[in-house]
Amino acid sequence: MTSQPVAAREHVRQEMVADPRVVAAIVSAVHEQVPVYAALDDSRLPEVRAIAAWGLERLLHLWVTDGALEPSDLRRLRGIAAARAADGRPVQAVLRAYRVAATVLTDEIAARAPRLAAADAFALTRMLLTALDTLSEEMTTAYAATDEDLAADRDRALRLLLDDLIAGRHASVGALSDRSARLGVQLPDPYCLLVAEPMGAERPDMALDAATGLLEALAVPGDEMVSSATVRGSRAVLLLPGAAAARAGAVLGARSWRGCAITGESLDRVAVAHRLAADALDTAPAHAHRPGRVLTDADAHVLALLGGHPAAAPDQVARLVLGPLTDPGQRHLMEALTAYIDAGSASAAARVLHLHAQSLRYRLRRIHALTSRDPRDPWQRLTLDIARTIRP
Repeated sequence: MTSQPVAAREHVRQEMVADPRVVAAIVSAVHEQVPVYAALDDSRLPEVRAIAAWGLERLLHLWVTDGALEPSDLRRLRGIAAARAADGRPVQAVLRAYRVAATVLTDEIAARAPRLAAADAFALTRMLLTALDTLSEEMTTAYAATDEDLAADRDRALRLLLDDLIAGRHASVGALSDRSARLGVQLPDPYCLLVAEPMGAERPDMALDAATGLLEALAVPGDEMVSSATVRGSRAVLLLPGAAAARAGAVLGARSWRGCAITGESLDRVAVAHRLAADALDTAPAHAHRPGRVLTDADAHVLALLGGHPAAAPDQVARLVLGPLTDPGQRHLMEALTAYIDAGSASAAARVLHLHAQSLRYRLRRIHALTSRDPRDPWQRLTLDIARTIRP
């Protein structure tokens, strides 16, 4: 066969490359048939579409010309494999995605050329088998090499893992567990995601050293669960054992930093935790930040509710803020809180409830102890007021 394009094949190639539905069909099939790809968030799908479009064009060209993958193709495949190793997508799933794409490609060609000549059909089969064999070998080798490099540079590997968690690239606990096992680490569960920044009007981009310094200050001695730090603009983002949340306020206060610590989300929802914390720091009023205290899940959810984009239902927000006060046995404390907020002072609230003022103040102290929220603090009083108002 000559090196000139075969007319029938070229006609099919031009038709398929010009039809955006072909790439859409490939992406849809991969998304439906490969579980790891089904778990990808919308931010990752453009990359999948771009790779599908490139692969479609190259494979059709090889079919038309009876060609073979070139060194530039192999370099690109190795780069894709290295990226998948870095983001934790298993190489078996990646190779399966290519096989699914090849099946869609074959079906699309058959639909456009139902009477394809035997020679053209044999050429298509030979090209696909050869290409899949070559890319499997190249990508497996590159994936393994990158995986080994990441494991050797543990700190960098953990930072990349945290970056991927923040970006929502791990949507299942299973995929996250597989990646953690390859790195030989145990992620903290329960965990604390702390987003922190220095106080002050001007906050330039944070150096990674500052984030790792904060990580060292918050390390829990003897804890075998891994901690990690990365940066997002002017902020440090730390993944810590849940117990570290209790110390975060004191450590940040000593550095004149402020922060938000989220402890109520599961490991497959680190991206949600980061968004909650970052939005809380963006929107919290200055008086919400007090020395020795960080914003918590409850603060973050109240702020999301006030901003019109709640991440939890109102009754869940109320439970987060009020905690044990929602128990029937604490009804007398809820009555004291309601009277205090409505009356505006302990003395006035005591008169409403026919209590001695000292008894009312004692109940306010109990509220503080049970909820970690002081009703006398303006911001914390506001969160308590919102919670008792929206509580069913």
